[in-house]
Amino acid sequence: MSQLAFYFDATACTYCKACQLACQDKNQLAPNQLWRRVISYTGGGWTIQDGFHVPNNFFTYAVSIACNHCEQPICAEVCPTKAISKRDDGVVLIDQSKCIGCRYCEWACPYGAPRIDEEAGVMTKCTFCEDLLAQGKNPACVDACVMRAIDFGPLEELRAKYGTVDAIEPLPLSNLTQPALVITPHKHAQLSGTGTGKIDTLEEAL
Repeated sequence: MSQLAFYFDATACTYCKACQLACQDKNQLAPNQLWRRVISYTGGGWTIQDGFHVPNNFFTYAVSIACNHCEQPICAEVCPTKAISKRDDGVVLIDQSKCIGCRYCEWACPYGAPRIDEEAGVMTKCTFCEDLLAQGKNPACVDACVMRAIDFGPLEELRAKYGTVDAIEPLPLSNLTQPALVITPHKHAQLSGTGTGKIDTLEEAL
């Protein structure tokens, strides 16, 4: 089967966080258990002209990110109980009956996708809304986006339609895990590894 992937259009995202809230609501997540996060990335500075401080190269854009169901999921590689597996369609899932809550997957994932369920003592993460997929429906985040900035489909089809960019700041380099992700960059977006800006929503990036 084809590898399923997410698509994100950074030119359309307005930082409304509807996708983030829809994911929380659908999966009944605790406030600190975000499976999808919308991160704001900003940069620029000031220069002095005629004695006045004027803005210089200011920019800001948003990135909506969840588990990328990577082609090389490092979370599965480091799990000591083999609780994490990858399906034929590319969806990466956690078998919580095998999970011991060691958090190795959380520490290894460059995207911070796995999240601990403090009450249950096990790891959780985006499931690509596998239950909705089984019903022929879209993931909750896709339907919630009012700007249609999020989509999904077979990775090769998304690449053919939108290109091959899969790593813009503040995301890590894609060679770490080969994320099943396609991005249309914002006009001010900087490719991963070349960033001059910073995350200004740190609590949502952790």
